[in-house]
Amino acid sequence: MSGFVIIFSTLALLVVIFGAAGLKIVQQSEVVIIERLGKYSRTLSSGINIIWPFVDRPRSIMWRYVMEGIDGRKLVNFKELNRIDLRETVYDFPKQNVITKDNVVVQINAVLYFQVMDPVKAVYEISNLPDAIEKLTQTTLRNVIGELELDESLSSRDTINTKLRSILDDATNKWGVKVNRVELQDINPPADIQAAMEKQMRAERDRRAAVLEAEGLKRAAILNAEGQRESDIARAEGERQSAILEAEGAADARIKTAKAEAEAIELIKIAVGGDSKDPIQYLIAKEYLKTLESLGQGTDNKTVFLPYEATGVLSSLGGIKELLK
Repeated sequence: MSGFVIIFSTLALLVVIFGAAGLKIVQQSEVVIIERLGKYSRTLSSGINIIWPFVDRPRSIMWRYVMEGIDGRKLVNFKELNRIDLRETVYDFPKQNVITKDNVVVQINAVLYFQVMDPVKAVYEISNLPDAIEKLTQTTLRNVIGELELDESLSSRDTINTKLRSILDDATNKWGVKVNRVELQDINPPADIQAAMEKQMRAERDRRAAVLEAEGLKRAAILNAEGQRESDIARAEGERQSAILEAEGAADARIKTAKAEAEAIELIKIAVGGDSKDPIQYLIAKEYLKTLESLGQGTDNKTVFLPYEATGVLSSLGGIKELLK
């Protein structure tokens, strides 16, 4: 009876061990590649899976991890795992020296975002997937940067990222990997190149400032000239209008004076009885006497020389006397 119990217990223990070894629980977004007697059998998805112990065995894959050391530096470790992570993975590659088209050595580090799409290809098409992706990224980055000059590589990051992603995605398609994004973190030229670039940038800024200042002075001079011209035009227009108004006033005054004289002449003609006496002689004699009066003013010498024609004017005084009667 005791021997039967021992045998039964042994068989039960073997069943438990066999069942435990055949029961596989796979986490979400993970898969396990199962080989039966060394040959690919199937892929276990997330959840509970049952395999044949000692016959079915999971195939391991190499994976890359980055850890921070005691001194703050990043340490890269490779581990062999029997589960494949289907989530998007980030690889941060260390800095490397790259030569540009114009023979300038720059330090560049890149970040790669990729995802395993076909676990079977990732296991059987490449022996060390992380190392292959890292070396492929480094060589492709050298080729892409080597086709560009320094200024182009500094100002064309989006173009470089797009070109790198396209090349790496095509190359890793055979391995069942899809490269989603490639980002260049830093592009560091040598110290002397950086100093020269800073001087060039400072000189360019000084040139732009001088150009802007010159354009401002030019615009100010143009505005001042336009303002002076408009002021001169307005002043000339005012003077012209003043002269016109003055001339018009003088003309109106002369016209009114002439009309007054004409009316006076008409009144004189009426007073002397029509054309019997010439009123013109009267007016001339009157103006002549005013002129003679001004000749004696402004001089200490009281002797005044009268022209010969004055005798005729004096002789007309009698006629003036008759007119005033």
